[in-house]
Amino acid sequence: MTDHILIERPENAPHIQIIRFNRPEKKNAITRAMYQTMTDALKAAEDTADIRVNVFLGTEGCFSAGNDMADFLAFAMGGSMGREVIDFLIALASARKPVISGVDGLAIGIGTTIHLHCDLTVASDRSLFKTPFVDLALVPEAASSLIAPQVMGHQRAFALLALGEGFSAAEAKDAGLIWKVTAPDAVETETLSLAAKIAAKPPEALRIARDLMRGPPDAVLDRIHKEAEHFAAQLKSAEARAAFEAFMKR
Repeated sequence: MTDHILIERPENAPHIQIIRFNRPEKKNAITRAMYQTMTDALKAAEDTADIRVNVFLGTEGCFSAGNDMADFLAFAMGGSMGREVIDFLIALASARKPVISGVDGLAIGIGTTIHLHCDLTVASDRSLFKTPFVDLALVPEAASSLIAPQVMGHQRAFALLALGEGFSAAEAKDAGLIWKVTAPDAVETETLSLAAKIAAKPPEALRIARDLMRGPPDAVLDRIHKEAEHFAAQLKSAEARAAFEAFMKR
């Protein structure tokens, strides 16, 4: 386990599991090891009756800048992509217990699309949601190409996923990507308060209600795999290699 992801069980809220990005020096960019730690935490929650809700949090001013570009560049140059990313996305999309998130500041790439799988998201008024997939010669991931149009409508989803436009917290709320906007210093308090309310609900009734609203995960899982195939192919493309190299020289 890496300390770039902290797994926390608050003493005053034992039914809550916090999965916290903790790599602020790299804007919480996610490495393969970090993905593995998050996958393990989600799977552990499924097998632990005492955990009733998962909470994703970042650090002050940054939720996550997305995938670590060094990993992408290594794959583009002939290395192995590994299973860590796809395993995390499958675990997230298949989670049977509520997942909520709190965002302060940057939420880039997977730092944005992760919230499409969350039941509630609180964001600070200084947050920025952006997915520069196409700018990097890549394609959307995390089944965002399926879920975002359903949630936001085609035009706003296209603006986010293809045009790469940044969404403010207010715009993200209006689009249905997040639930609530608050001050930066209130994000964690508000998010954990919501988690406590969820954890206090009758768990079986909550599970059934959530399952009814979300429906079977088959289509989402299928889209995750299809996106991953295109993503891997694009990572090997000359246009992606050029985009990564330009990014790494910034």
